[in-house]
Amino acid sequence: MKQLLHTPEGVRDIYNSEYERKLAVEGRIREVLRSYGYSELQTPSFEFFDIFNKERGSVASREMYKFFDREGNTLVLRPDMTPPVARCAAKYYMEETLPIRLSYLANTFINHSSYQGRLKESTVQGAEFIGDASSDADAEMVALSVEALLAAGLKDFQVDVGQVEFFNGLVEEAGLEPETEVRLRELIEEKNFFGVEELVSGQKLDGRISEVFRRLPELFGPAELLGTAEELAVNARMGAAVERLENLWRILKLYGLSDYVSFDLGMLGKYQYYTGIIFRGVTFGMGEPILSGGRYDGLMRQFGKEAPAVGFSISVDGLLSALSRQHVPVRIPEPALLFVYDREQRETAVPLAARWRREGRKLQFVRKGEGISLAEYKSFGERNRMDTLYYLSADGFFVWERGADEAEERELSEVRPEIPEREEDVR
Repeated sequence: MKQLLHTPEGVRDIYNSEYERKLAVEGRIREVLRSYGYSELQTPSFEFFDIFNKERGSVASREMYKFFDREGNTLVLRPDMTPPVARCAAKYYMEETLPIRLSYLANTFINHSSYQGRLKESTVQGAEFIGDASSDADAEMVALSVEALLAAGLKDFQVDVGQVEFFNGLVEEAGLEPETEVRLRELIEEKNFFGVEELVSGQKLDGRISEVFRRLPELFGPAELLGTAEELAVNARMGAAVERLENLWRILKLYGLSDYVSFDLGMLGKYQYYTGIIFRGVTFGMGEPILSGGRYDGLMRQFGKEAPAVGFSISVDGLLSALSRQHVPVRIPEPALLFVYDREQRETAVPLAARWRREGRKLQFVRKGEGISLAEYKSFGERNRMDTLYYLSADGFFVWERGADEAEERELSEVRPEIPEREEDVR
């Protein structure tokens, strides 16, 4: 029976002050998304498998949780939010010709290998900008992601921006076999300089093309590297990719957020549906990005709507972990007050508690149990972060503040409990 009290591997319970902090961070991000005009939507926790099949370029099939409905259809717990939002946009905005802005807060489910030690159910929060192919839309997404992290309280982070078309243009020029391209993509993404060198050396490539492949993993840093990337471009497709990044940089400077942005031409992303800029947010002490996003102009077409799109997703769990490691306090509401009363005082206590709640105060309202001392109630309140205990008895109305040895008797008419917000470190 004890086993039933534990959760399966890769999932966890979140409760009390930890959950309050999570809700607070999600609320801050939601306000930023709303300030940019994004409408929130909710999609089902499971979808048809075809929404995430190989052609969509989402999570690998082996990492999905799959099951069957009564009709024998294969269903999956959603591993990624971009395809479901694209499906919704195609279904409900098929005739819309102007851009639409959608946001979400949801849990995703990925069956990671157990040795990776990562959560298999995680909370993500993000936005999708559909119907605008411009650099301005790219810049809005990057700016929005930066402002969301800042609103959550994170200060020491960086958003790295890449452009998959730079790599695609190089592959096009090289004429690589699909298997070779996939392996080369992995090596470059991993910054495996020696692996790239070995693979490229085994191919019959033009010397200049080989040199660009070798240098791709090291093409990361401030905006000045875009000049180097422009010099390395071997065709118009690569040149257009660099120009797109230069336009993005100019717009981000207008937002006043360029200090948080750097570039990485060797970033290629784990999802195959990306077609233009890609970006990820990183911060110290974290082995995984806390934010990822990019442009996916071909995905909407697979659901029947011709529309360019760009979006991003924040790992809320990763963000909370980063805030904890960096000792960033999160302001959360004060917990409820503890109001204990004797049974004989019910006629006074119940209307009083009801009035306080109508006035916006939060309280746990408890009839005193026989044989339970006030010291036990006070200890319970302190364990649950309740700083004040109110006790109504035939002898009067008493208030215990945290740390006080003795109760203070008050007149009921004098008591106006205040419930301020509290700042706490994320632990």
